[in-house]
Amino acid sequence: MCLGLPMQIVEIQGYLARCEAKGVQRDVNLLMLEHETLRAGDHVLVHLGFALEKLDPDDARDRWAALDEALAIDGAVTTGGRDA
Repeated sequence: MCLGLPMQIVEIQGYLARCEAKGVQRDVNLLMLEHETLRAGDHVLVHLGFALEKLDPDDARDRWAALDEALAIDGAVTTGGRDA
């Protein structure tokens, strides 16, 4: 299974962007979105260090909400519903 994470662009230098999500920053390659107009503050879907898709802020928020919910469920299943 492949998992893309929504991240917000902090800074762009050529085809490389510094992106942030949940307090973590990563360098992301923008080459696959070379025909998109991207600016600091925009959201992108990132997989394996590459931005695959430009997202609107509501879509990015909704995707994180779904990921957070899945992680919470997985944590409850893994710990048997107990606090770890």
